Amino acid sequence: MTRHGLSEEAAAAISRPDTAKIESDLQWLSRPNHHLLCWDDDAFPTLLRRIASPPAALFVDGDPGCLWQPQIAVIGSRNPTAGGLDHARDFATTLARQGMTITSGLASGIDTAAHTAALDTGALTIAVNGTGLDKVYPASSKVVAERIRAQGAMISELPLGSAPLRKHFPSRNRIISGLSLAVLVIEAGLNSGTLITARKAAEQGREVFALPGSLNNPLAKGCHRLIREGARLVETATDILQELGPVAAELQMAIQQRLGLGQPDEPDPEPTESKGRLLDDPDYKTIWEVLSHDPKAVDVIIEQTGLSAREVSSMLLMMELRGMVTKQDNGRYLRA
Repeated sequence: MTRHGLSEEAAAAISRPDTAKIESDLQWLSRPNHHLLCWDDDAFPTLLRRIASPPAALFVDGDPGCLWQPQIAVIGSRNPTAGGLDHARDFATTLARQGMTITSGLASGIDTAAHTAALDTGALTIAVNGTGLDKVYPASSKVVAERIRAQGAMISELPLGSAPLRKHFPSRNRIISGLSLAVLVIEAGLNSGTLITARKAAEQGREVFALPGSLNNPLAKGCHRLIREGARLVETATDILQELGPVAAELQMAIQQRLGLGQPDEPDPEPTESKGRLLDDPDYKTIWEVLSHDPKAVDVIIEQTGLSAREVSSMLLMMELRGMVTKQDNGRYLRA
């Protein structure tokens, strides 16, 4: 180690930078929807910045704004049972319809099923890669990766050209949990890398949820161990949504500060004017007219407005920040 705490390898890279790699990165960043978010950038996601070892920077292929949306990580085995895949799709679909962004690691099995369910719902999804963003691993996820780039974001802390080395994935897992309000484990064996993500989440102060399974299913044993260690046993998506209030409130406060809207308990200095500006937009007006003083689920709002899950989620968040709507613990919305 050097006197500044850097490894010899890191010090050498700083003192003798690879100009060819730098040029390659700059060319990649010059293309549409390619971004680099540094730790001290205002756009760097606040929850991730606050973990013990945040990445110094994130390469983003897609919409960097979705990194600020409320996320839940849905993770599990690369070789799940048919029932595990069904659970991944069902939970991801329901959570996405309630305005959650689905975050996972693009691995085959549970990860890909969760990403695909969110995409099919029209919601946002984020894939945290264990390679550089010029590669897709595994190769079988290439089609899903293209959809994620268009409907969310592919992200990585690794520079372009980084191969899928075993050492990259535990490090990648801390980003999955660090971005998310909570982690949901669908199926995992006792030696699964999924358990690393779950333990990172617990260290970061995130909620960990696990689905119980059959005593005869080896892929349930990892979930049962997590439950014994303190993870919350869940049977429905509602169980999850009811537990996320405190961390969601913290994220909301950070978003308000980023947008310059003041503290969450401060009244909008011009609430009528603020509301009027939003309602000049026909889509916001459509949502406002569908809402009432009786709470409605997000999937009902989507159905009644004809807007996509992604559009409804984003606009409800903005209306909540402006004090126009209130979100209840069960994920339902009503006029404030």
